[in-house]
Amino acid sequence: MINTSKRGIEVLRDPTLNKSTAYTEAEKQELGLIGLVPDVTETEDLQLQRVLAQLAQKNTDLERYIYLINLLDHNETLFYRTVMSDPAQFLPIVYDPTIGEACLKFGHIYRGPRGMYLSMTRRGKVKDVLENWPQKDVRFICVTDAGRILGLGDLGANGMGIPIGKLQLYTACAGVPPQYLLPMYLDAGTNNEQYLHDPLYLGMRRARPSTEELYSFVDEFVEAVQAVFPKCCIHFEDWTGADAVHLLQRYDQCRQSQRNQGQRREVSVPRSGLGGYWPGRPALLGHGQGRAAGERRTGPRLHVRYQWPARGHPNRSAGFPKAICSQACAYSGFRGSHREHQADYDHRCKHGWRRLQPEGG
Repeated sequence: MINTSKRGIEVLRDPTLNKSTAYTEAEKQELGLIGLVPDVTETEDLQLQRVLAQLAQKNTDLERYIYLINLLDHNETLFYRTVMSDPAQFLPIVYDPTIGEACLKFGHIYRGPRGMYLSMTRRGKVKDVLENWPQKDVRFICVTDAGRILGLGDLGANGMGIPIGKLQLYTACAGVPPQYLLPMYLDAGTNNEQYLHDPLYLGMRRARPSTEELYSFVDEFVEAVQAVFPKCCIHFEDWTGADAVHLLQRYDQCRQSQRNQGQRREVSVPRSGLGGYWPGRPALLGHGQGRAAGERRTGPRLHVRYQWPARGHPNRSAGFPKAICSQACAYSGFRGSHREHQADYDHRCKHGWRRLQPEGG
């Protein structure tokens, strides 16, 4: 039985609770859904069959992407059930390479808000802005200023598709519950003239600030995250190479200073400008970063293992590590050993996403 105080249409409008045609008779009675949904009880497999049939009618991967994001906005469980029913087919749709086209057209295909938009016009009030987020226990923030999105360059607010898609991988590949994830766009303007003159562009219409002004604002952002979400890891994604390296060095120096005061702070600096700053916990690893095979250390307490699906496994061609996100999941306080996370991954490949719950503390 679903544990919620919501009733009736409020349940159906909540994508974390909405099961559409999969409610049992007892759930319909308990939640006040009689007459609000068809008088059937379908399995997730049958729902998945309908989704796949509708996706088959789409002509392009971008159309499939838009359909799946709409599904996510209405039925979160069915979205992840669909994605993990065939990772090799759907991960390239919800992320790279389709996400590149989606970002280029982000303002034109926009359906509704997801994540947070933090503008530099909110300087001095960043903590207040973060407190507007409804979930108070955030474990991962994926943040970009969209200075270098994939190989496409400065996309400004259109780059918000990247942190949204990246955190979907956290859930799809590692089972991290979506309520602990927060995609964020740090709006520092854009130097892309095409977007500055696009009436449907969703970001600030101004050139990017000086380096000193940007770094000062990021400092305020990091401090605000520590105050509002003290258990959170900050994942910096798709900043320019120069900014990424400098910011990670900046917080590495902060780590060294705090370590000298007896506090533990770690930061990882993987390649391609991707890394994480984790107040009070080992730092986030970078998906697909580092050496092509084997193992790499990103800190004295964090051992990252790159393990690919076995030869002949149906998901080998999907091109993503089997356990890499699971390690992030484990180190962020979610139950399960490395071996158990691999077993859970195999379960999801076969049966779809299921929730893992964080341990206390």
